[in-house]
Amino acid sequence: MEILDGFDNSAILRAVTLLKEGGIVAFPTETVYGLGADALDPYAVAKIFEAKRRPHFDPLIIHLGGKDWIFRYGDNLSPYVQVLADRFWPGPLTMIVQKKPVIPDIVTAGLSTVAVRMPSHEVALKLITALDRPIAAPSANPFGYVSPTRAAHVAGMLKGRIPLVLDGGSSRYGIESTIVSFEDDGVVIRRHGSISEEELADCVPVIQAVKANQPGISPGELPFHYAPMKPLVIVRGVKDVKTERSAFLAFRVPETAPISKQLRVLSETGDLKEAAANFFSSLIDLDHQDVDVIYAERVPESGIGKAIMERLRKAAKKGEILSAG
Repeated sequence: MEILDGFDNSAILRAVTLLKEGGIVAFPTETVYGLGADALDPYAVAKIFEAKRRPHFDPLIIHLGGKDWIFRYGDNLSPYVQVLADRFWPGPLTMIVQKKPVIPDIVTAGLSTVAVRMPSHEVALKLITALDRPIAAPSANPFGYVSPTRAAHVAGMLKGRIPLVLDGGSSRYGIESTIVSFEDDGVVIRRHGSISEEELADCVPVIQAVKANQPGISPGELPFHYAPMKPLVIVRGVKDVKTERSAFLAFRVPETAPISKQLRVLSETGDLKEAAANFFSSLIDLDHQDVDVIYAERVPESGIGKAIMERLRKAAKKGEILSAG
């Protein structure tokens, strides 16, 4: 596996060559690192599923190089699509739209819809525009595991499975994109992410925050996901930590020291955006420590805090929450 500086044009050209040859490469986005293939090449896309060991019934997001690209690959678009694209693209918002036939079924798990977004990371945009084709890319991690926010995370997780990682530094947001679908009277949040429900509601009607009983239309909707190898238990605070052979993932600096062997603080000041940026990297770090269990403190469920808690609940074994009260 090569790790190259993604800001170096020669590295971009190397990655484009691999993609044109039907290969896969990992690259940075502003949310997390993605594992990409030419979205219009079904044989290349199949390699993503193989490398991640991802089930084929879980659809992928395709990444676009410009706002106007949505008209190349999306059909019968809701008027809300343009409103959201003008407000949030390039950026961490994914929209589920009707697909055009050029998108292979393997990308969409056979669905008539496709998830699309335009990333804002400089390296991602250079790669997509140099290829001049959309890139299908889930997070660059083994299926179900914690998402990577640094090139070193990808190298550790997918060593021997992929040929190249473009290093673009730490991901700015550290939480995946928000995903929305459309109905006649507004948008539905399929996955909370880096764009908050409140930000969406400033632009368009949000008719339901997270659609229930309709799994499979969107990436990231499976009930168990984003999980470390160690058992993870959600707690209200430091008093709920039960064993010394544990790690404690705190939202802010705890008032009393935990009995845990390891402590990581997401944000000393209790800033939710800072907590989100540190979330996955902290989980990966704790998962490599000599502990038996990870206790994670709940965060306030406002703004991007909803996205953090959504991922914590999916990462927890059977959604276990102690002292939920």
